[in-house]
Amino acid sequence: MSHPSGEPPVEPLADRPMSWPVVASRDLHRDDWVVALREDTITRPGHPEEFDRISLEHPGAVIVLAVDDEERVMCLRQYRHTSGHEFVELPAGLRDAGDEPAVETAKRELREEVELDAADWRLLLSTYSSAGITDEVHDIFLARGLTHAPRGDFEMKHEEAEMERFWVPFEELLDAVLDGRVREGPLAQAVLAYAVLRSRGTLDAG
Repeated sequence: MSHPSGEPPVEPLADRPMSWPVVASRDLHRDDWVVALREDTITRPGHPEEFDRISLEHPGAVIVLAVDDEERVMCLRQYRHTSGHEFVELPAGLRDAGDEPAVETAKRELREEVELDAADWRLLLSTYSSAGITDEVHDIFLARGLTHAPRGDFEMKHEEAEMERFWVPFEELLDAVLDGRVREGPLAQAVLAYAVLRSRGTLDAG
């Protein structure tokens, strides 16, 4: 269908699925854990030259921005060995439970990590964490209408066993993100998305 002006219609701005030819592939590391490292030899469509790209296979993760009635956010402090920091983070977890819907994984992680349930769930963002390196997707949820919910027999282990949980007023957390004092990516994305939607008055839309 043509545009009223005679020009072709403009498609909404969006990423496009695409796959270049893979000539060869080999595992650099694969074990019983949820991630694996793979090297692919690929070509540009219609061109003969070959080149290698490293891919980190990842099942994806969920992140939960849990906001209470006083506009406070439930946060965690967690040590991350790879990055050499104890980060301020949000409740989160791997999507390693097969075909479990992302929101159900988010509900489980919120209960297990910070002993909360939420009556209201909304997907804020779905983002690729580092598109040139990994296929990991972050599904970032807003959770409201919070109530206490025991974690049951779930046992916190390793870094999680040392996590500190605490409430932060949203404006204080937003300032910390904008000042560069809090730099964990999914948290920053969640906080900025919430701030934009709140300023537009569309937090309860959809």
